[in-house]
Parts: sequence; structure tokens; C-alpha cells
Amino acid sequence: MSAIDGLPPLRAVIAEHGLSAKKQLGQNFLLDLNLTAKIARQAGDLSGADVLEIGPGPGGLTRGLLAEGARRVLAIEKDARCLPALAQIAGAYPGRLEVINADALELDVTAHLSPPIKVVANLPYNVGTELLLRWLTPAEWPPFWQSLTLMFQKEVAERIVARPGSKAYGRLALLVQWRAEARVVMTLPPEAFTPAPKVHSAVVHITRRDRPLFPADEKILARLTAAAFNQRRKMLRSSLRGLSPDIEALLQEAGIPPTARAEEIDLERFCTLARLLAPATAG
Repeated sequence: MSAIDGLPPLRAVIAEHGLSAKKQLGQNFLLDLNLTAKIARQAGDLSGADVLEIGPGPGGLTRGLLAEGARRVLAIEKDARCLPALAQIAGAYPGRLEVINADALELDVTAHLSPPIKVVANLPYNVGTELLLRWLTPAEWPPFWQSLTLMFQKEVAERIVARPGSKAYGRLALLVQWRAEARVVMTLPPEAFTPAPKVHSAVVHITRRDRPLFPADEKILARLTAAAFNQRRKMLRSSLRGLSPDIEALLQEAGIPPTARAEEIDLERFCTLARLLAPATAG
């Protein structure tokens, strides 16, 4: 890969700029440029898209995205130490890489991007889930992005794609799968990173739906699933009692046994119950 873009290997870049990973920033660097190119390819054809990358660090994935033909990459990097290394990449790809030194949680990126937009990132562990939730709950749907190709701890990835009946199944799975299609496309061992984390990682590819899979009010569904999964060991007739005095009848109308527990119920029936609860929450 270094031969393709004429830039030094990542280990040399890290040594040159003194880029030891900082635990407080959730940094774990991927140094294998073959791997970063493979991750970039999981996002599909990039040639006609702007790509948003969060936490590029020394730029391994950034180089993969550009080498795989991304029309343009916007890289948001909080750690100013990484900026000189990213500037070298920008020089090798004139006009195709913009780097902003900012906290991704505090920046409105939409002014810097043109549709279609794909998000591809090895997300810092300490903000990954929060960013995902923000991207899935914008003020208006569909969102600014077409797809998300994101690296998470493997445990988080399993929660995103979990199915009813599994211990990983919960509110995150329901939210993602209600508004998008998600699948795990790669897994990576700890030794792929520097420093090596204590857990395996996985890349999840998420493609937005133009509209949610089943009709339901977003706020009611959020309240319903929070009540159900915050007390997941309880039967639903108990955990949902606070939502309606008629909850047992509504559960039965939705095709849900009142004695069932949250992890047994699929997305469609949760959405059905949310619609039945709507009159009780009006006003």
C-alpha cells in the first residue's frame, strides 16, 4: 500500500511524529495497510461519495479510503499530534482530503460534506456507541448518511446485529434494525492493533432504510423498549405496567404473551405495541 501512495509505512509515520496511542482518547491504531484497505472496501463503491472518517489517528484507514477511490474524505481528528501525519496524506491526494481538528461530538459535519455521504471509521472506543446513536436518531429521517461502516468492540457489534432470544439482544439492536440493515463484515484480533486492546473488534456495515421497517412513533418506541429492557428479567406485564393501566390487554392485542420477557419479543411486535400505546400517550 505504501508503494501505491508513495507515503511511508505507518510504523515509520508513528515514530516520526511521536504518535503513541492515548488511552484517554480511546486510541488503538491499525498499522496493516492491507487491513485498512480491506475495511474501506466493505463500504462499497466510494468513487462517487464523500466519506466521513472519525478519529483517523496516523491515517491508516484514511489512506485506504483514498486509495480505494473515495471522491473526498473529511477526517475529524481531536488529537492535534496527528495533524502533521494527516497533512502528508493530504499532500499525496490533492483536493481529496480535508482534516478538521475537532471533537466529533461537538461538530456539525454536514456543512463540510456533499451527498451521497458514507461514514467509515475505526471509532475511538470511548465515543463509538454515542456517535452511532446520534447518527440513528437525527431530527429528521432519512439522515445525511447512506451507510455506516464502523469498527467496534466485538461485543458492541454483536449487540447491534443481535436477534430475539439472545443475551446480546436489546435496545441497541432494535434501534439499529428498525431504521437500517446491519451485518458484521469483518472481525479483527487484538494483535491487529497498536497497542493491542483486551478484546476482539468487529466491523459492522449499516445501510439506512428510507423509512423505518415497521410504523411506530420514535419516542413511544424508545420509552417502551427502555422500560422493557431496563428490567429484562421481569415479565412484560410487570416491567411495562407504568406505561398503561391496560398493559396486559394491549400486550395480548399485539400478539405478545403478558408473561414473556423483553428478549423474546421481535421488532415487529414491539412496533405493534408502540402503536397501540399511542392513544394512551397522546397529549
